[in-house]
Amino acid sequence: MAKKKKKKHAPDGDIVAQNRKARFDYYIEDTFEAGIMLMGSEVKSLRKGSTSIAESYAQDKDGDLYLLNAHIPEYEAAAQHTGHQDPRRPRRLLLHRREIDRLMMSIARGGYTLVPLSIYFNDRGFAKVELGLGKGKNKGDKRQTSKDRDWKRDKARMLSHSQRD
Repeated sequence: MAKKKKKKHAPDGDIVAQNRKARFDYYIEDTFEAGIMLMGSEVKSLRKGSTSIAESYAQDKDGDLYLLNAHIPEYEAAAQHTGHQDPRRPRRLLLHRREIDRLMMSIARGGYTLVPLSIYFNDRGFAKVELGLGKGKNKGDKRQTSKDRDWKRDKARMLSHSQRD
């Protein structure tokens, strides 16, 4: 019987939410995979797929990392007393202590922030958050990024058009 191939860090299929603007607004220098503590109704809501992490970020609170301002809507089928009532509540991120300490030192250096890039389910069915350690871009850098992206798109069009002829 053939062995199953292990998935690498980057998820392929079960992406629940992506922060597409993060790579536009920040220079992402390093990425980390973190678990996330969720209630049962939050997991159901994540699987439904109407989650937003566009304005969210991770921050230190009492020595632990928390995901703040992530919007996981209420799951309607959950009972009122068992479901989560606050869709934007802080959610604890699960990392090893040395990883948390290293991230906190990077943030303390100044100019760095922890931005969630995506939320997904791994091959074992656990919800994971891909965090990016990023440094903010200024307006000129953002303009250059969009110019580069436009040029790559135009170049691909020209190449595909010339191959058809």
